[in-house]
Amino acid sequence: MFVLISAVIFCGLIGIIILFQFSLAAGMPWGSYSMGGKFPGKYPPAMRIAALIQVIILIFIASIILSKSGLIFPAWSSFAKSAIWFVVAYSVIATFLNLITKSVWERRIWAPVSLLLLITSMTVAIG
Repeated sequence: MFVLISAVIFCGLIGIIILFQFSLAAGMPWGSYSMGGKFPGKYPPAMRIAALIQVIILIFIASIILSKSGLIFPAWSSFAKSAIWFVVAYSVIATFLNLITKSVWERRIWAPVSLLLLITSMTVAIG
């Protein structure tokens, strides 16, 4: 039961991040809330493409979580058992980077989100 709840929470948070990345790619002036605030305002074209690539990665990560928890793609079961540790490692790195960033807003918003992603991905991985 905790695994399913954790998977749903994880994917809800990833969904918010995906919407944020799509917004950055579409030109929303929220650059100071990501990448350490290196690109305040609208992202330059190369970073907009990077935001779209991030969306693809996040969708793949969410698919691994959902597969490991048994909610989708049962054929991925053996792959998800190993790939879940990539998701956990990704969450550790994201949490660390969001804690040490120079951007105050990133620390306030994304560090707690990253920590929740880490906790929920660990729950799915162990469960």
